[in-house]
Amino acid sequence: MKRRTFLQSAWLGYAGSMVSRLKAQGAKPFSRPKAPPIETHGLQDYKPSPLGMPGLFPGRVVEVVDPGAIANNHVSQPAVGRMLERGMVELTGRSNVEDAWRLFIQPTDVVGIKINPSGAPACYSSPEIVREIISAVERVGVPRHNIVIYDRYSYEVQLGSYSAFLPVGVRLVGIENSVLDLSGYDMDVYCQADFFGEWETRSYLAAVVSQQVTKIINVPTLKDHSASGVTGCLKNLAYGSFNNVARSHQEPITYTDPLIGVMCTVEPLRSKAVLHIMDGMREVWHGGPLTQVQSFIAQPGMLMLGTDPVAVDTTELDIIQKKRQAEGALSLWDRNPKNLTHDSNEFYHNSHLNLFYRQPGHIAAAGKLGLGISDFQKIDRQKIQL
Repeated sequence: MKRRTFLQSAWLGYAGSMVSRLKAQGAKPFSRPKAPPIETHGLQDYKPSPLGMPGLFPGRVVEVVDPGAIANNHVSQPAVGRMLERGMVELTGRSNVEDAWRLFIQPTDVVGIKINPSGAPACYSSPEIVREIISAVERVGVPRHNIVIYDRYSYEVQLGSYSAFLPVGVRLVGIENSVLDLSGYDMDVYCQADFFGEWETRSYLAAVVSQQVTKIINVPTLKDHSASGVTGCLKNLAYGSFNNVARSHQEPITYTDPLIGVMCTVEPLRSKAVLHIMDGMREVWHGGPLTQVQSFIAQPGMLMLGTDPVAVDTTELDIIQKKRQAEGALSLWDRNPKNLTHDSNEFYHNSHLNLFYRQPGHIAAAGKLGLGISDFQKIDRQKIQL
C-alpha cells in the first residue's frame, strides 16, 4: 500500500471514530480548537486600489428576480441580459448601463471573470450570464483577447463545457491540471498555516490573478457548503484562486473561518476583485458544493450584485438559511454531534446530517478584516422583481 493511500485510509478511520465519539457525547456544545496563526505574503510594494473590496458601494446589495429567466433548468440569455443591465444601473445609480460598467472597467484593462464550475452540470456559473458579462465588457472597449475566464481546476472548467459557449477570442484558463501542478501559481504570493500537521503548509495565488488580469468580476453561485456553510463571493475568490485549500478542513473540523477571509485580504486579489455578480438562477440549499440531487436545488431566477462581497454573502446566507428552515433541514449553524456523519453519500441525500461543524461565521470574520459589512441591519438590500 502506498504511503498516501495508507494515510488517507488511516484518516478516514480516525474521522469515523471521532464522529462516533462526538455522537456519544449527545448534545454537548461543540468547541472547535483555536485556529492557528495564518501568515500572508502579498506582492511587495503593490499599491491598493480604491475599487478593491469592499469597493465603491460598501453594504449595498441589489437583488434582481425574474422567475421566467429559468425554466426546466434552462436559462434564458435575453432575460439575464435584462436583469444584469437593471442590476448594474440600480447598483451604481448611473443613468445608463455603459456608464455603470465604466466605473469598474476601462478599455486598457485585462478582465478576469472568476467562474464557479464546481457542481456542474447541476449547478454552476451559468454560461448565459458569463456571455452577457463578456458582452458588457466588450461594449466598454475591452478587446476579447483581454478577457480571461478562469477557475482553479481544469477538469471542472471542462465539465462546465465553457469552451463551447464562449465567443471566439476569449481566453479560458484552468489554473491547475493535477494536485501537484504548481505551474499556474505565483510562488511569491501565498498564505501559510499549519492546520492539521499537513505536509505542505502554504497555499499559493494563481499567476493569472497576480500577474495577468488587472480587474476581476466574480461570478459565484447561490449555494450551501458542507464546511464553510455557504459558497459565496468570498469563498469563490479565495478557494478558487489559491491552491492547497482543502487542507483547511478535516471532518468534522474546519478552519474555513478564518482562512477564507484572510485569503481575500491578500494583494493583489483584494484590489483586483471590483465587482461581484452572484448567479442565483439556481439555489443549492443542501449538499453543496457538489450535489447533483435535484430535490435540493431550487430555481429562483435571481441575480445579486454588489462591490461588497461580505454584504452579498450575508444576504446569501440569509436566503439559504430561510430556505433550509422552510424545508425542515438543519440550520447552517447546527452544532449537535448527533447530526454528524462521515459518509459523504449519506450527507448528500439527507438534509438532517452534516459532514462538518459548518463555519458560516467566516463571512462576519471577513467583515472584521475590513472586506465589507456583515451587520444585516446596515446592509442596503434592494429587491427588484422583473
